[in-house]
Amino acid sequence: MSLAQERTFNCEKELTLSVIGGKWKMLILWHLGKKGTKRFGELKALIPGITQRMLVNQLRELEEDLIVERKVYPVVPPKVEYSLTEQGESLMPILDSMYQWGKNYMENVIGNLPNSSESIK
Repeated sequence: MSLAQERTFNCEKELTLSVIGGKWKMLILWHLGKKGTKRFGELKALIPGITQRMLVNQLRELEEDLIVERKVYPVVPPKVEYSLTEQGESLMPILDSMYQWGKNYMENVIGNLPNSSESIK
């Protein structure tokens, strides 16, 4: 049972944030959506600061919510690849919009604040 199925939500926005929210899920989705299918080690290298345990947990949650597909190949050593499902692909326009909003905000708001060079690192 997915995490989203275990909870009651007051609105659809709350559900959406439950599925994609958190520090790492959007980054995982962004890389899979923009760069395609990736192996675990490739994803870990693309996301500095994420621990192996956290990446495993986030991928499992996204898989349970049918956003990410995990494909295991019957070879030795084991080969596992992650990709977006059709439902996961449908999130890409939302993530693109969030990226554009953040870029605009950084340029027009944060860039105009005093000490803006120290605001985002």
